[in-house]
Formats: sequence, C-alpha cells, structure tokens
Amino acid sequence: MPFRLPWTAATPAAAAAAPDESLADVLAAVRRLELAPGRLVTDVLSGGFRSSFRGGGVEFHDVREYVEGDDPRAVDWNVTARLGRPFVKRFVEERERTLVFVVDHGAGMAAGLGAWSLRQMAARVAACLCRMAIANHDRVGLLAGVSGSDRLVPPKKGPRHVLRALRDVVEAPLRPQRADLSSMLAAVGGRLRRRAVVFVLSDFAGAQPLASLPSVAQRHDVVCVRLVARELHAPPHALLDVVDPRGGRSAVLDFTAAAVRAAWSARVGAWRAARHAEFARAGADSFEVFGPAEADIDAIGQPLARCFRRRSLRGTAR
Repeated sequence: MPFRLPWTAATPAAAAAAPDESLADVLAAVRRLELAPGRLVTDVLSGGFRSSFRGGGVEFHDVREYVEGDDPRAVDWNVTARLGRPFVKRFVEERERTLVFVVDHGAGMAAGLGAWSLRQMAARVAACLCRMAIANHDRVGLLAGVSGSDRLVPPKKGPRHVLRALRDVVEAPLRPQRADLSSMLAAVGGRLRRRAVVFVLSDFAGAQPLASLPSVAQRHDVVCVRLVARELHAPPHALLDVVDPRGGRSAVLDFTAAAVRAAWSARVGAWRAARHAEFARAGADSFEVFGPAEADIDAIGQPLARCFRRRSLRGTAR
C-alpha cells in the first residue's frame, strides 16, 4: 500500500478550512526556548537579533575596565568608586526598527511530511521574531495572503498589535492558488515610507522569478526565509502517494528505489541552488528552515541563531 502524505487532503476546498492550531499553541511551543535549560533561549536569540539588525542610535549596554586610550568622559565614576579601579561605560547601537512579514498563504503551505506543515513552520518563525520585536519595542507589520492586493497591516508597536498580526499568520485560512510573492513584495515596497526589515516566509516553490525583489532589496533589508518540507530533504523509504494541494494532481513515487531518490535529491538541490542564487543577485539575505521529524522548537531557533551570527560576523547588518 502507498504511504499517503498527511497533506494530500489539501485540495482547493480543504485549503480554505480552519487552521489546525491556534495562536496559543504556537506561543506555547516558542516559550519552550525560554524554559528548557541547555537549549537556545529567547534572550540569546534576541541578542543576536539586536546585533544583526541594529541602527544608528546608542544605548547603555554594560561597563568594562578602563584601558589606555579610552575616553575619560566615558568613565563610570560610581562603579569606579565602588570597585577601586577605573571602569568605563559601553554603549551599543540601537534604534526603533520596523519589521514587516510577507507570509505565503497559498495552498502549498499546507504541505509537510513531518512534525509541522510549512504553515506551522512559518508561524513559529514569525512567533520567535515577534517575541524579539516586543522585547525590543520594534514596530511590526504584516502582509499575509497570495497577492499584492491583500490588506497590509501597517507597522505599529506594542504587544497587542504584534500578537494580533501574529494571529493572522497562524489562523487566517489558506487560499487555493499559488502565492504571487513578487506582487506581494512590490506592494510592501510601495507602501512603506521608512526603511524596514522585510521577512518573506514561503517555500518559494516553482521556478517563477521574483521580479520585484531587486528593487525592494535596494530600499529595505529583505530576508527570505525558505521553508523546506521534510519530504524534500529527507523523504522516507516508502511508496508515496502524493497530491499537489494547489491543483489536485496526484502521483505515486517509489522512494524505495535508489534511482528515484537520487533523481529527487538532484532536482531539489538544483531548485534550492537556483533560488539561493536569485536571492544573492537581488541583494537579499536568506536562510532555510528544514521540517523536523519531531516537534522540536530548536529546529526553528537554530537557523535563526545561525542567520543572526552570520550577519553580525560579515558586518552587513543594516
């Protein structure tokens, strides 16, 4: 008997059904980053976020011992008097940031053989970033849908506004068609007056180019978060009966055959490489989140931390 993917019921009619989880479920999962000892915690991620997406202001950070050449005006006299040796204040760059999420709500986001669907992965990535935005008093906006004509939630700050936007990511119904990410990016680029960090959450399926990406990346800091379903990077050794949730086409793939697995791996690899090259040519940052076999929130936290660390090391934070 073929092994039928759990998302094969995601026909156009089923794609518009109510989501299979709530905002409370997603926040409870993300909160495990804080509660589980020895794992990535929210303040570590938030520190990486702060250093990766910093601005032009200054904010007190901590103190360190005075060394020759330091500005005497930076001496912290209270700490110096208490400890008996000179200490100076350190400051970090900081400013109010604007984050905008462009979230694919096409039918393909119902796909995913593993612990989470692509939609659930997108919700967890967005939830992690939203918690950082709340902690850092950043403004958050959202365009979730399939085209540029969908409503843009204007960027604002405050926990109530951020959680309301996140609820749209988690609970708004998916659409039966493929998302036109190019038109969604163009709409965001045309409506935002101030520079923003734009996170694009999608599987970026297909070969359709993102025509508007280069122009939007010139004005904004664009980060493309590519969500990779588990069946793409680690298909099971089984006979899979699959259905395209966008059009209903079906096929049976024999992943017990070495030739099929090799051809599949080569095709997926070529698609990933082509998208990566497109992002690089456009001047957009990118990273991938792979669907885990088990519901482990570190599968979201680890790629985020690597992205923040890479941006900080290469000195391109804007």
